[in-house]
Amino acid sequence: LPTRVALHQNEPNPFNPQTTISFDLPESGPVELSVYDVRGQRVAVLVDGPMPRGRHEIAWKGRDTDGRSVPAGIYFCRLTTDKSVESKAMVVIR
Repeated sequence: LPTRVALHQNEPNPFNPQTTISFDLPESGPVELSVYDVRGQRVAVLVDGPMPRGRHEIAWKGRDTDGRSVPAGIYFCRLTTDKSVESKAMVVIR
């Protein structure tokens, strides 16, 4: 089992139309995994709630909260837990 919270680089990156975001949780607890644009605006919430400890993989299809495809560009995936906040850059190509 993981010994620390870790957000891994999405694969593939750059991507079109879908990428996988993986992260490790050393203990169960509340998690938020969201995607932000370069202006800092949240475009999608992928996880918002309790998660068990272990490794998790979440697919993002490059869509916003309304289901629309996001434009090509740089986005940031942010993992927030009770104990840490981590971010990674992602590139969407069209």
